[in-house]
Amino acid sequence: MTIDVILPCLDEEAALGWVLGRMPGGYRPIVVDNGSTDRSARVARDLGAEVVHEPRRGFGAACHAGLLAASAETVCFMDADASLDPAQLPRVTAAVLGGRADLVLGRRVPKAAGAWPPHARLGNAVLAAQLRRRTGAPLHDLGPMRAAGRSALLALELTDRRFGYPLEMVLRAAAAGWRIAEVEVDYLARTGRSKVTGTVRGTLRAVADMRRVIGS
Repeated sequence: MTIDVILPCLDEEAALGWVLGRMPGGYRPIVVDNGSTDRSARVARDLGAEVVHEPRRGFGAACHAGLLAASAETVCFMDADASLDPAQLPRVTAAVLGGRADLVLGRRVPKAAGAWPPHARLGNAVLAAQLRRRTGAPLHDLGPMRAAGRSALLALELTDRRFGYPLEMVLRAAAAGWRIAEVEVDYLARTGRSKVTGTVRGTLRAVADMRRVIGS
């Protein structure tokens, strides 16, 4: 069985070697280059990943392009910045493959100083609390490492193409009656500076996108 792993990518040349080198057997990486100005696409291709180019900027645009390019029935999403360990993907897919859940999110547990800045952690906690109240899903983190069925995800008809995409996925899945769960995964210090959590401005932009989705 093959599981496709969608990795949105914007200038992650320095991290891709570690990320792709730790991909478990049976997990096929699909790196979605979202306008990188470094050698990310070439590095990914040289390391055996499928590379998809998505010229429209936006985290959701990259995620959805990867979903459309995937062919495996089970797909995963995760960041390409080495903040999450691909070797832990089987933790996230186990309940989906075993038929015990339809969508599983990795609940991040920081394992290094500075891995999760306070401003980013606070914003995530507030949104997760709103999500629990609205959906009843037992989630404490809008984790970027997640797994679900490809056909079912496409049937959700997600429309957000910015940072609201992961939140819209959970909202629509809950509305459709999906069984949603979370498991703990390690959260590491990323390679390079984050476009989102590395700055207060980036975090506020992401939170604004998500609040727009949750309020719609």
